[in-house]
Amino acid sequence: MTAEPASSGALAPAAATSGPPRRPRHPLSLVGRLVVMQALLSAAVLLAGGFALSAFFAERATAAFDDRLSEDILDLVSGTSVDENGQIAAPTITDERSGRAYSGKYWELLSVGPGGVKAIDSSRSFWDAPVFTLPNGTLARLSASPGKLITYDDIGPAARDGPPPPPGSPIIKAPVRVAAEEIRIDKVKDPVVFLVAQDRSPIDSNIRAFALSVGLALLVLLAMLIAGVVLQVRVGLRPLFQLRREVAAVRTGKTTSVAGDYPAELEPLATELNALVAHNQDVVERQRTHVGNLAHALKTPLTVMAAEAHARPGPLAEVVSHQAEIMREQVDHHLRRARAAARPQGGGERTAVAPVLEELSLTLERIFQDRGVEVDWRAPDDLFFHGERQDLLELAGNVMENACKWCKGRVRADARVTSPTQLTLTVEDDGPGLAAEDRQEVLQRGARLDETAPGSGLGLSIVDELARAYGGGLSLADSALGGLKAVLNLPRTDA
Repeated sequence: MTAEPASSGALAPAAATSGPPRRPRHPLSLVGRLVVMQALLSAAVLLAGGFALSAFFAERATAAFDDRLSEDILDLVSGTSVDENGQIAAPTITDERSGRAYSGKYWELLSVGPGGVKAIDSSRSFWDAPVFTLPNGTLARLSASPGKLITYDDIGPAARDGPPPPPGSPIIKAPVRVAAEEIRIDKVKDPVVFLVAQDRSPIDSNIRAFALSVGLALLVLLAMLIAGVVLQVRVGLRPLFQLRREVAAVRTGKTTSVAGDYPAELEPLATELNALVAHNQDVVERQRTHVGNLAHALKTPLTVMAAEAHARPGPLAEVVSHQAEIMREQVDHHLRRARAAARPQGGGERTAVAPVLEELSLTLERIFQDRGVEVDWRAPDDLFFHGERQDLLELAGNVMENACKWCKGRVRADARVTSPTQLTLTVEDDGPGLAAEDRQEVLQRGARLDETAPGSGLGLSIVDELARAYGGGLSLADSALGGLKAVLNLPRTDA
């Protein structure tokens, strides 16, 4: 572990605690897209089908109703007689309901002459209400096609009786269905129009009930179609989800490669992912080899220089020894920095935190036993650092050693989960602490606030840089024990 002049470390600048950048919002997932598209398409088709079925049912129900009105017209015509004077006599009774007031079934005879339309007779069901009047253009249509049935909707007698109902009255919204036919009768000079009408609320009720039933049935069908699509998509994309889980397992260090059996469409992707993982591991190994070669190439000459200077004491030897030691420390610093930069972000390594803290605590208590330093550490057994053990030893070791160096006798280290992807190691001591204006300075490379303390001033700088390389950081604050609190944010992975 590299000794640090200032007291136990913890992260300083806000930038160091900012953590990894926020991930941008992702577009809708493949499952979501497929389900939404199928739901919209199915809803459009079912809606159009529902309207078509309802319209067809309404048309057929109305046509059947018109057929019954046509039969009533025939009954009315067949029961009508003409006396010797050419006077038309309506049938005594055509239907029991036509004799009851506002029963919903009505008939009327009209004479169409040069003087206009004149009522001949009507059913008693009109009671005292005004009889039907032909809408504009209806008389011309009847005259143009004698013997042809014409149907239309009109307002029932109950709505005509008394003062006019207000606009939008429910009774106006439930009209009667009227059938009219112009007949030319022998011995009668003017054509006669036979009208029959019947309350159409039953067929309107049937049409509404049918539309409601169709709507409910189509909603159930839509829900079943969507459920089927979800099931189909989930089953169809199951290999893709399995690939995602295996890639996550590689990233978190649970496995070293993607090993599942995949369909022909995904097999090339799995192969390329394995090749990419192998390539990244090879790159890291080459970087480590280069770093080791560089360390050996530089440290050997420095060791020779220091040995020669020690063998020949004198002013020059002291300068050489001092500078050689500084060079060795600088080499160590830059080699560690290079190793941190070469660390693959999101690699597959993982390290249990509790054994590392236990090992560091025992070692530091032995090193500082002459001062009676006690290290109290806590960490869950299932807490794992997403990185290599050596890096965690260096990160936690530098911070905890600095705390031991500057404490009065008590150091506390606490590791805990702070998010699904992050853990926090907090190290506190009961030492003199550090002024707020000096906390940023101690994180700078080579900064030493106390020149009498041993060390090169590189420890917290290495910790900060290595933590940043892992997407975390180091911050410093006041400790509840009276000294300094160092908060180290690091990535974590599941057990």
